Amino acid sequence: MAQLNLYSDISSIAQSVQEDAIFVVRETGQMQGLVTVFADMTGLNTRKGYAFNQGTAQVVGEDDDLTSRAFTPSLDQTLTPAEIGLQFFITDSRAESEAPESILRDASLELGLAAGDTINTDLISDMASLTGGTVGASGTAITWGYVSAAIGQARNANKSNAIPLACVVHGYQWSVLAKAASIAGSSLAQAPGVTEQMTRSGFVAEFMGVPLYQVFGGISGTDFTGGVFPRVALAIDWRRAIRVRPERDESRRGLELNMSAVYAHGVWRPTRGIKMLFDATAPSS
Repeated sequence: MAQLNLYSDISSIAQSVQEDAIFVVRETGQMQGLVTVFADMTGLNTRKGYAFNQGTAQVVGEDDDLTSRAFTPSLDQTLTPAEIGLQFFITDSRAESEAPESILRDASLELGLAAGDTINTDLISDMASLTGGTVGASGTAITWGYVSAAIGQARNANKSNAIPLACVVHGYQWSVLAKAASIAGSSLAQAPGVTEQMTRSGFVAEFMGVPLYQVFGGISGTDFTGGVFPRVALAIDWRRAIRVRPERDESRRGLELNMSAVYAHGVWRPTRGIKMLFDATAPSS
């Protein structure tokens, strides 16, 4: 049976004067800025990515006749769209009893935040499917040495030191790195620029030429899987952007607020990214 939002839900705590509501903290949706974004299709058709076979140049003699080689695509990755949705039903009595706040405004905002949080979590989970290499192991503490190794492997996987990369770690893992690179650790790292950035701003613009980002959520047990990858390694395929639309139900004397979105996500060129698996327990000192 559908769950309704009634005045009786809040009758015991409703007051004559109410202050602004506090929302559940959500992730900021940072991952979408680090991956390939497709927005040229609608509907639920899958998006298929193909890869061509690699050619190898060979030494030939002056009078040798070149032999034609095959150059054909094969299916590499498939992105399958799905729809997400969430509804709040707000009765007229509930809406009228929460003035001066607007329950409809707050509910609409929460629907959008819930959608964004789900999408960001989906993209975070996709890093576990990177196949270019793995650095670290379950229960292992992250170090700058491991980060350096992952960056080196990613550059080798992309055969370039010019292709932009991103390094994504959990906020708990970030704390371990910050402690090692700041006055909070037992000794200061011999990299004053990194020390200053992590201690003062909480952000390292570049480490070995690669920006570091911290995300939250996505912990499996006590581990978190992050990665070092170029934009092409992961993808999100938007078919219908997040929308929140009202629908009046007069017989129930209320308003439905309906959120929906259609998108696909996943690895796109997984061999170009390096997976990083490290401990992500809450820091205590």
